[in-house]
Amino acid sequence: MTEIIYTPSAPNPIGPYSQAIKTDSLIYLSGQIPVNPRNGLLVEADIKLQTKQVFSNVGAVLEAAGSSFLKVVKTTIFLTDMNDFPVVNELYASYFDIENAPARSTVEVSSLPLGSLVEIEVIAEI
Repeated sequence: MTEIIYTPSAPNPIGPYSQAIKTDSLIYLSGQIPVNPRNGLLVEADIKLQTKQVFSNVGAVLEAAGSSFLKVVKTTIFLTDMNDFPVVNELYASYFDIENAPARSTVEVSSLPLGSLVEIEVIAEI
């Protein structure tokens, strides 16, 4: 059995998808981009600011689903420029304990929705 997760503390989906889907044991979050949920606008084109907003959005959806960063088992990071990886990686490390860090993939892509520089999706336990 699945449950659709929605919270106004994260941006509304910009297409026909859910913020997350919760199963009996896992939560699958759709990719989050750096949209401020209060005004629906993409934050300034700065990789550090955008990454912080993405993690804020991810955290809001995890909380709405009854989970947290401590229960994340897999992340996928999409970057439009792999040169931004060191900044994203430093911020990423502030959310995850190095000893229990989730599995992760990082991929460079040609573009992301709304001109975002970064998008992150996660899978977490309940």
